[in-house]
Amino acid sequence: MAKSPANKKAQTPAKGGRPAGLFTWIAVGVVLVIVVGLVAIKMTSGSPAAKASTTFEPVDATTMSQISSVPESVFNTVGITSPVAPISAPSPLSGQPALVKTVNGKSLPLIQYVGAEYCPYCAAERWTSVVALSRFGTFSNLGFAQSGATDVYPNTKTFTFRQSSYTSPYIAFSGAETYTSIPNPSTNFYYPLQKLTAAQTALVKKYDTMKYIPTFTSTQENGSIPFIDMGNKFLSAGASFTPAALAGLTQGQIASALSDATNPVTQAIIASANEHTAAICVLTNNKPAAVCSSAGVKAAKKAMKIK
Repeated sequence: MAKSPANKKAQTPAKGGRPAGLFTWIAVGVVLVIVVGLVAIKMTSGSPAAKASTTFEPVDATTMSQISSVPESVFNTVGITSPVAPISAPSPLSGQPALVKTVNGKSLPLIQYVGAEYCPYCAAERWTSVVALSRFGTFSNLGFAQSGATDVYPNTKTFTFRQSSYTSPYIAFSGAETYTSIPNPSTNFYYPLQKLTAAQTALVKKYDTMKYIPTFTSTQENGSIPFIDMGNKFLSAGASFTPAALAGLTQGQIASALSDATNPVTQAIIASANEHTAAICVLTNNKPAAVCSSAGVKAAKKAMKIK
């Protein structure tokens, strides 16, 4: 996981699923921490790579269609089966005030994502998030991205939420990318990108902690990225599956295979997307019915003990 800029004091790398910037620096090198299938990385203090371009590259129409229109048959065939890697489901959260956002005068459950572009675990998790959220609404201005070239699982191909927007009649989504994937020589970290709002920072400080994340084993894991709060009903900290599954593949190769239920990488993405979908269906009161009552989502609900 990785740690994020929610806590500016501690700038750290991506930990199998933590906000970039909450980890303590390790003298030299990268430390991998494996917690229930989620890997957490600590940033290397070695020489930074050459500064890369910050140009935003929007996702092309073909790729956008492939990731947002996965056939229902694929979701149902895959279910929660993933031979390529273990899948980690969102954790239930109870007794907390609803997290909502007013959109066009209507109060909708809010899904808050906090990550960073350098983070390979965020890179893997965005595949899950985009595929799952596309079952409830539509992304606009999603961008291509890849994780840091000098981090573990270097150059993992993915997307960025830095300029994206999302529309849905059921839920609201907010994505914050706290750091770029461009090393900053003056800090031995990465250049900052989007600053968290006070509300986003409060969510991370409260919920991205040992108290609420059952897989955390020490306070050092507090503030890990990627962190996702699903309406204060479910929490996810870390990647749902290992970024290693995406090694050597382009966005186009991964996206084009999403129509093939026998593809191992597709199975990892779809299995985790079904589990995220099951959690989101709790927020939407099982709407849309066609999605929330599908065989793949039912399998996820059963595994997650969701009624």
